[in-house]
Amino acid sequence: MFHYLRISLNRLFDWLWQMGINWLNATPNEQDFSTIYNFEALERDVRPADVILFAGQTRVSRVIQSVALSPWTHAAIYIGRLNDIRDPEIKARLATFYQGDPLEPLVVESLLGRGTIVTPLRTYQREHLRVCRPTGLTWRDADSVAHMAIKHLGMGYDVRQLLDLARFMFPYAILPRRWRSSLFQHNAGEPTHIVCSSMIARCFQSVHYPILPSIEGKQHERQFYERNFRLFTPADFDYSPYFDVIKYPAWTANCEPVYRTLPWSEASSVQTQPKPRLDTPVTQAWEQAAQRVQQRAYLYWERLAFPTIRLHKNSMKDI
Repeated sequence: MFHYLRISLNRLFDWLWQMGINWLNATPNEQDFSTIYNFEALERDVRPADVILFAGQTRVSRVIQSVALSPWTHAAIYIGRLNDIRDPEIKARLATFYQGDPLEPLVVESLLGRGTIVTPLRTYQREHLRVCRPTGLTWRDADSVAHMAIKHLGMGYDVRQLLDLARFMFPYAILPRRWRSSLFQHNAGEPTHIVCSSMIARCFQSVHYPILPSIEGKQHERQFYERNFRLFTPADFDYSPYFDVIKYPAWTANCEPVYRTLPWSEASSVQTQPKPRLDTPVTQAWEQAAQRVQQRAYLYWERLAFPTIRLHKNSMKDI
């Protein structure tokens, strides 16, 4: 009897848990951001190991925005296309999680309720996106970062880590931030659950690429220390000086200027005529005075600049 009661309670808990996840992942007021940036340009220019930030619109995204004090609530890493992967083992692993078009650009991400999955980049065409590109990362290390992300596929989403990270970042806490926190536990072996930003941080730490490292020592004796990958948030890739922020606006200077597309008419509708001349005694007197001043100024300038010419003219008259 207790066995059936336990099964019923577990099913009830799973149902409530799934209902809560669905409520958090729901989007009350979805907005279309595809009109403010050029998604086709982003899709053509994106490279493997580029970090793509999302300004989410779900309820859980709003909670993350309030805690992290940043509009960026989610992060994914671009891995390229299935046909572009040369490593047969990595390609076979990716094919087990993705059976779509082999020419489709793909990203790896960790989502609440779904774990670490692979998703076509075009799925987020209507979202507010930003590309953070690691500066100076070699192509070989970029492939290693992308392969590391593919190895994370199938991992569950670490809800406990998300809650502990929120408690750690919140300015006021009833309990000590480190007390019974999963962020500072040392677990042997590979993690089985992870969140989006931590997964991406582990990928870059695998090739020792800095994100926001701890730096100690003087200028010639500096030492770089890797941060705990569980403490990273999506906004850290935006703050990092080692990542270039790349934007793709809908209108750029390379496009046809807007003023050239205006519907100008060949025949002007406004007739322009020269202004009539006002011949009055006052204006005539002013013009005569101006002419006399101009003549005197010219004679004065001629005496100063060309005295020899004046003497030559006078001598010619005497002859």
